[in-house]
Amino acid sequence: MGSFRVKRLHGQASPDQGAVEPPRFCASQGIYDLMAGAPVPGNSMKSLIAALIVAFSAPAALAQTPAPPVKPKPVATVPVSPAKQTPADTARAMQQTERLGIQSDLAWTGFYNGAINGEVSDRMLAAIKAFQKDQGSKDTGVLNPQERTALAAASKKAQDNVGWKVVTDMVTGARVGIPGKLLTQQTNDANGTRWSAPQGTVQVQLARRKEAGATIAAAAEREKKEPAGRKIDYSAVRPDFFVLSGLQGLKKFYLRGQISGDEVRVLTILYDQATEGTMAPVVIAMSSAFAAFPGAVTAQAVAAPVRKKVEYATGIVANADGFIVTDRQAIDGCQIITIPPFGNADRIAEDKDRDLALLRIYGANGLKPLAINNASAAKQSVAIYGIADPQSQSGGAAVTNIASSVTANGNDITLSPPPAVGFSGAATFDPDGKFVGMAQLKPAVITTGATTTPTATAVVVPANAIRDFLGKNSVTTSAGNADAKSSVVRVICIRK
Repeated sequence: MGSFRVKRLHGQASPDQGAVEPPRFCASQGIYDLMAGAPVPGNSMKSLIAALIVAFSAPAALAQTPAPPVKPKPVATVPVSPAKQTPADTARAMQQTERLGIQSDLAWTGFYNGAINGEVSDRMLAAIKAFQKDQGSKDTGVLNPQERTALAAASKKAQDNVGWKVVTDMVTGARVGIPGKLLTQQTNDANGTRWSAPQGTVQVQLARRKEAGATIAAAAEREKKEPAGRKIDYSAVRPDFFVLSGLQGLKKFYLRGQISGDEVRVLTILYDQATEGTMAPVVIAMSSAFAAFPGAVTAQAVAAPVRKKVEYATGIVANADGFIVTDRQAIDGCQIITIPPFGNADRIAEDKDRDLALLRIYGANGLKPLAINNASAAKQSVAIYGIADPQSQSGGAAVTNIASSVTANGNDITLSPPPAVGFSGAATFDPDGKFVGMAQLKPAVITTGATTTPTATAVVVPANAIRDFLGKNSVTTSAGNADAKSSVVRVICIRK
C-alpha cells in the first residue's frame, strides 16, 4: 500500500517500519481533549489528574516562596566612650572622715578657706589642685598616696608651729581648739574664759549668757550690735549655730555662737590684721573644733562609719599555706573577700580586742610569708608597706612604702601622719628592717550634731600581739621573707 502516516491520540506509525510506537501521554493535549469532551484513556486519566494538581497548585507554591533577603544599608554609628571618673566622683567615693581630714589639712596649709564639713565642692577641688601645683605635681584634683602624705605632714607642721591643741574649758565645759604657742595667757570668771597673746595681738574669748526664749537669729542680731562699731562683712545664720566676721576697731574678728535652752555661748576671735597670714588657717580650725555644748552632743545618737560596698585593705602573708592576717574592721560585713590574683578567701578567726582577722586562701602557690618572728618594738620612725586604694593610683595595685612617726598614746601606738586609704592591715618596719606590727586605720566616729572635725587616726598593732593571735589559731610562723613588698597582698571586701 506504500508509505503511510497514521495520527493517533497516543502514538504514531513509523514511516520506515510500519509499527506503532508505544503510546506517550501528553498532559497539555490531554487537558485540551478533556475540556473539549474527547475521550481520555484510563491510564492517561491518572496522569492527567496529577498534572491538574501540579498545574493548579503551582501558583500557590510560587506565592509562598520567600523573597530573597534585602541587605540593609549600613548605618553610620558613633563610638561611645566610657564615662571618665572626675575628681569630684573620686572625692564623693571617699568616706566622710577622709574628706573632712583632707579639708582640714588643706585649711591648715593655707590652700582651703571654707567650711570643714566633708562636702565636695569646687573650692575643695581647687584647693587640692593648688596644693599639687605648689608641690610641683600635675594638678589632677586627686591626691595620690605620696601627695596625701605630704599634705598631712605639712598640716601637722603648721599645727605644731602654733601649738595647736583641743582643750575643755573649765568654766563652761565647752570644747575649744587653742593655738597654745600664740595664746600664752589665760584668765577666767563665772561667765567664761579669755586667752590672749602677750602683746594682745591675738585674743580669744569664750562667753556665756542667759537669754529667756533665746533664738539663733536674735542672738546673732545682738552680736552684730555689741560692741558698737562692729563692721560685719560676713553673716551666716543656721538652725544650730551662727557665724559673723568683719572688723572690730583695727582688728579682724570672727565669732561663732550656739544655743542650748536659754543659754547662749559665743566664741570670739580677735587678731591684728598683720597676723592674718598666721591666723587664717587657725580661725578655720578653731571654728570647726568648737563644741559649745559637748554634753548635749554626747547624748545624741552616734552614727557608725559609712562602709563602702567595695573596700580595699592590705594583708600580711603569715605562712606559705595561704594564711593572711589583716585588719578586722576593714573586712567587717563582707560577703566576699578576694585576694588577687589568688582568688577568694575564707574568714578563719578574729580578735575583736586587737581588731585582727585571719583569712585563708586555698591552693595558692608562690606566697612569700613575712618575717614576723624577726620583730622589734616600735621606734620613733617607721616605714609602712601597703597597697593604696586603686583610686589613688589610677587603678593600679602597686606596693608602696610611706614614712611615718610613732607616738605612745596610752596602750595604743599612733601613727602620724596616718597612711593612705587601703593601707589598713599594712606591715610596719623599723629603720633596721625589723617587723614592728600592723598599721590600722581607725575611722573617727561621727556624733550626730557634733561640730568637731572627725579625722581618721592610725595605730600599730604590735608584732607580739600578731604572733599570739596566729599561735592561738595554730598558724606557724618562721623567719620568713625579708622583702616586705613581696609579703603583702591586696584585700578586697565586697558588701551587698
